[in-house]
Amino acid sequence: VQLQASGGGLVQPGGSLRLSCAASGFTLDYYAIGWFRKAPGKEREGVSCISGTDGSTYYADSVKGRFTISRDNAENTVYLQMSSLKPEDTAIYYCTTGRSLSATFGCGPLYDGVNYWGKGTLVTVSS
Repeated sequence: VQLQASGGGLVQPGGSLRLSCAASGFTLDYYAIGWFRKAPGKEREGVSCISGTDGSTYYADSVKGRFTISRDNAENTVYLQMSSLKPEDTAIYYCTTGRSLSATFGCGPLYDGVNYWGKGTLVTVSS
């Protein structure tokens, strides 16, 4: 399993970005996939998850109403549309499929339970 996140960059407060995560080695159609982020000096935080069954979505309270997760099964890619960005959203964003999703969001089903982490993409929100 490989996960490649992209789409990060520098954006002003209030701006938008769309992150992408291309998956290989397994099919997104049936399994949960989501996003975590790690800011300097802070613990890793779950951001969002989309389930592999009915496409239910889950969000951290800190991003609810501003971020939207979606999935393109044909492209085997998951997206995170981020709007109304704040400086506190600055972090490296990772996509993952594994037990961290069920532990954080109750999101499933899991592919094999292993936490596969992509390389991450840096989002910087600053004026």
